[in-house]
Amino acid sequence: MTATVQVMVIGGGQSGLAAGYHLRRQGLDFVILDADAAPGGAWQHMWDSLHLFSPAEHSSLPGRLMPAQAGETYPGAGHAVDYLADYEKRYELPVQRGIRVEAVRHDGDQFRVEADSGTWRARTVISSTGSWSRPFVPAVPGRGTFGGRQLHTVNYRSPADFTGQRVIVVGGGNSGAQIAADLALDGRADVTWATRRPPRFLPDDIDGRALFDVATARRRALDAGRSDPGGVASLGDVVAVPPVRAARDAGLLRAQPMFARLTADGVRWDDGSQSRADAVIWCTGFRPALSHLAPLNLRGPRGHIPTAGTRALGEPRLHLLGYGDWTGPASATLIGVGRPARDAARAIAQLL
Repeated sequence: MTATVQVMVIGGGQSGLAAGYHLRRQGLDFVILDADAAPGGAWQHMWDSLHLFSPAEHSSLPGRLMPAQAGETYPGAGHAVDYLADYEKRYELPVQRGIRVEAVRHDGDQFRVEADSGTWRARTVISSTGSWSRPFVPAVPGRGTFGGRQLHTVNYRSPADFTGQRVIVVGGGNSGAQIAADLALDGRADVTWATRRPPRFLPDDIDGRALFDVATARRRALDAGRSDPGGVASLGDVVAVPPVRAARDAGLLRAQPMFARLTADGVRWDDGSQSRADAVIWCTGFRPALSHLAPLNLRGPRGHIPTAGTRALGEPRLHLLGYGDWTGPASATLIGVGRPARDAARAIAQLL
């Protein structure tokens, strides 16, 4: 038997929950399918020391403020998991867990949503799968010859896993800076931080609150036809959260230019010198997890699905939520996803 709903939400992390909140307010019939066995979205898979960029009161989903975490200005990832689990329970959102959606197909005037444990039909779909499940590693020469351990941000947990090892952290963004700082401050590993360009630290007083305001102002300027003010990327790449500041100020967070290639036992730099390494941690970002939408044939020339806000241009019954500025200003953040989730729910209600 195949169940039918008005709206199928694919992904039960922060974006899917925000969508559920607004769909409920619109009085729509919906189900949220999530591949994880437990609530918390990507936050439950983060490294042990990770903290949010913003204080709790500026890291909230619509309808419920995140409570402060005792003794912490910037809450830890575990606190975010607890908040999302409570949010889901508080609003009695219909999340079905441990279900991985494999394909979304056209089925007459509906969608056929095929998962590993069943099939649904839906009149509209909100995709909110994020990017954590699709880590990106660049094609660096010698990657296949390196005999040490290679892992991505998604696999990193704690400096204790690298005691006594020589570790190269690759990537000049927030993850690279934070993981390099985590290892350097701990002191049990010999850490080298490699970046393609010199890291750009944001001013120390800038956190997620200011970044959200900048991203929103950029979106409003573009929507009004004004020139692009540059947005968050114009300010810098690395938020100077307390551990990053501490490592930087102690002289422990000095980036080296990117190495030329990996070797069997380390890396070779552009000047021909070599360094031995036991592990390389690729903090090189993610790509949107959209393979389930491939049967709809909506991708543009750059791989993205063209959108107007959250709505797919080639399919007005499909909305994409939480993939970054592409689908709403700061929509990949807790505080930023609420507004595009509201707009998507309203558009779906009008369509139906």
